[in-house]
Amino acid sequence: MRASLFIVLSLLGACSKGPQADLQYISEARSLAAEWALVNQQAAEGKLTDTYVSAMRTSLSEQAGNAVNSLTEPSAPYAREMRALAGEPLDAAPADLNARSQRLKQIEDQLESA
Repeated sequence: MRASLFIVLSLLGACSKGPQADLQYISEARSLAAEWALVNQQAAEGKLTDTYVSAMRTSLSEQAGNAVNSLTEPSAPYAREMRALAGEPLDAAPADLNARSQRLKQIEDQLESA
């Protein structure tokens, strides 16, 4: 009896929806935005090869889109921020990407403390 109750509760927890379930994707998007900003900053300083920059920008943008598509709450404020990140031009200003990362960090912190 106890084992079956544990299994049912585990399955219900895994199926949870909402901001708590999306926390992992918010965190991923925040990290992607920060990394993208760093790539663009270093590219502007001539520290990276064009091939590396192109591959990284494309990968980071695609990963941001994948994180958005994984959300359980596509109309939440954090989803709008994440869609905006995924829609950034590949050569977006590092300051803009860092600002998005900071906003996502604030959302992430709020959800973690809830």
